[in-house]
Order: sequence, then structure tokens, then C-alpha cells
Amino acid sequence: MQQNICGFIDLSPQKQGKLQEVIHKYTPRHGEKHLRILVYGPVGAGKSTFINSVTSALYERMSYEAAANTSDSDTKNGGYSDECYPFVFNDIMGMEGGDRVGIQTQDIKSAMMGHVKEGYKFNPMSPLEKGDPHYNPNPTIDDKVHVLVLMLSANSPEIDRSVIQKMKEVRETARDLGIPQLAVGTHVDLSCPEIKKDIHKIYLSKILKEKVVEPCSGLPLNCIMGVKNYSEETDTDDNIDTLILIALRNMVNSGWILCARIQQLIRSKLVQRSQLVQRSQLMQRTHLPMR
Repeated sequence: MQQNICGFIDLSPQKQGKLQEVIHKYTPRHGEKHLRILVYGPVGAGKSTFINSVTSALYERMSYEAAANTSDSDTKNGGYSDECYPFVFNDIMGMEGGDRVGIQTQDIKSAMMGHVKEGYKFNPMSPLEKGDPHYNPNPTIDDKVHVLVLMLSANSPEIDRSVIQKMKEVRETARDLGIPQLAVGTHVDLSCPEIKKDIHKIYLSKILKEKVVEPCSGLPLNCIMGVKNYSEETDTDDNIDTLILIALRNMVNSGWILCARIQQLIRSKLVQRSQLVQRSQLMQRTHLPMR
């Protein structure tokens, strides 16, 4: 959690301004039109509220674009984007214990690979299959997920073992696909009165360590962040904004690096293809009959 995991975090206006500058400077340059950020996690983790909070922090005004849904029972694959910022958040159904409740693990994997079209209503009973009108057989770089974000609530009961197993499967798939992974802890202020009084101490919270860091075993500490979502507030707050912008900055940086790698791989393949064509042409000329 950056250098401040054992101390106070800098939430000064200067820090907020620098974060805004870094985020605003990002422009797609590796073939993508935008960064796609997939947010997943258990039911009630605060996924939709976080997406609203990001918009609120960027524009310094309250936003209610992504409807928060505590049950997550009717969630569609939806992208929340903005014309001024080239990134898209995908908010999906929450994970629950059991085989036929909550989002199917296979659906998250399909979404990561860009196979799930926007507007698809997730079915807890069965995953999206090939041939379905909402299945995208030929995803582009913009359809694929560039950053995977696990959202965990520090104010929730102990996570069901089956949910932990589902999260593990998703993380392993993301690792195999080379997708950067981050984790965000929400509701720390609700579970810790001291943090509610002083948000600067969020990275000192034992609750954050127990409820967010430990379930993310294997994920580097600098990839795990704590935030406070906007929920009861009627106006924005600089300290809340800065925590959210730190998380967003890390998401944007991670996605940018992945897109650069993808573009480099594409160029490498094109060079190899060109070399193969040249060799083939050379061999054909070598075997031409003499005149």
C-alpha cells in the first residue's frame, strides 16, 4: 500500500492536484480507444458505489450514474464511461457462496476476454455460452479487460470459502491472461471508528489488513488500496477524493502498461509474419527454373 502502509497517507490538496494531472494526461496510444476496468467481488462490497465515487472525485460533484444494488440479483454487464476520460468501468453481478447463486465464475472469465457484450443480464443458473446473441466471438482490444479490480468490504462478515475459491479461480485466469490485478478495500470507516474520525489513518487499520489484505494473499501490497466511498455525503470531500484518485491512478497506470505490451506483441507478430513472407518469396525465387 505504497510507502505509507505503516503510517499516515498524504491526502493534501497538492497530492490531489498531482493525481488529477496524471489521470487527465492519459491518452490511448497503443491501439485501444479506452481502458476497460472490470470491478468484481462479493455482494455488498460497494462496486457500483465505488464507480459513482470515482466520477464524483473526478468532477468534484456528486454522481449517481451507476445504481447501487445490495442484492446484485439483476445486474447486467454494463460499462460506465465518460467522454472526457478514456476509461470504462464494467460493473457486474456480485459473487455469492454456492454453485447457482451470484455471478458464474465462467462469466467473469468470459468478460475478461471480451466475450460478454454490454447489456447481457447475468444468469446465476448458467454461464453465457457460445452462440448466444450476447456472446462476442471476436473481441477487439477495446472489448477485453485491461485491469481487474477486486472489491472487498472491510465491514462485511467472513467471506464464504466457496467465494474465496471463486475469487482464486478468477485471479488465476487473469494471471494467465496477463491482466494486471488490483484490490480495493471499502467501508473501512464503517468498521473502525478511529478511521471514521481521521481518514488519514486508513492504512493503519487492522480491519483493512484482516478483511482485505489477507484474502488477497499473493497480491503485492502496493496493489491493494483502501478507499472511502461516497454514501451519506451530499458534497465532495478532498480527503475522500484523494484516496479514490490514488486507486484510479494505479488502475490507469496498470492498464496503460498492459496495452503497451499488447501493442508490442502485435508489432512483433507482424514483423515475424513479414519475415516469413520474405523467406518464402526468396525460396520461390531460388527454385525458379533458369532461362
